[in-house]
Amino acid sequence: MTFESALCIAMAVLPSVYLVRRFYRWDARKPEPKGLILWVFFWGFVFVIPAALLEVGISWVGGSLGGSRIAHWLFRAFIVAGLCEEYMKLRVVMWFAYKKNAFDEVMDGVVYAATAGLGFACLENILYVMAGGMEVALIRAFTAVPMHAFMSGLMGYFVGRARFARSGARERRLIRTGLLAAVVVHGTYDFLLFAHPALGWLSFLAFPLVLGTLLALCLCVRKAKAADRAAGRS
Repeated sequence: MTFESALCIAMAVLPSVYLVRRFYRWDARKPEPKGLILWVFFWGFVFVIPAALLEVGISWVGGSLGGSRIAHWLFRAFIVAGLCEEYMKLRVVMWFAYKKNAFDEVMDGVVYAATAGLGFACLENILYVMAGGMEVALIRAFTAVPMHAFMSGLMGYFVGRARFARSGARERRLIRTGLLAAVVVHGTYDFLLFAHPALGWLSFLAFPLVLGTLLALCLCVRKAKAADRAAGRS
């Protein structure tokens, strides 16, 4: 491996590692077990593979349906990328964290889902950066990687609420709401990128969308912490 390749990999990995540490500190009053955080991150990393296979299959089906260029972009953004990827992140949280004793706060949903999203973003980022170089690494460090965390964190807020739902029906409804929120944001972000330059200046709305998603996540974090304090969980 050349020095340049090693540097590219390091630049691809560092944003995810840094953001995992930041999310971990958001729950500093009652931090999650570090081993479980690493476990969720690892499986988020691994689940890029089944997500990619699922995306290939759905893309093939979608390509056979025809339609306009805009319809193709919408399908690719919301179904192929948004639904497939956010669903896989959700599965990581549900299979490897949701039923653990350590998942004892609404805020934990945000932490575990963001961690799964960052594991996913880590491998995805390595693949993109190895193909595109340092310029891609720098751009994605401030856009795609944090966006994965923010979208998944939003979903995690609803998953955290679902963990303490009083009925199975409400639990399922909250989980579906979280998935839908993540898919809508993810799909909108990808659509703006896929449609560039055809949409002209509208494509640049992807950048305020990143900021808006972060602000929405910060609001959810405050609400999660308030709910945990009110219930005596933190």
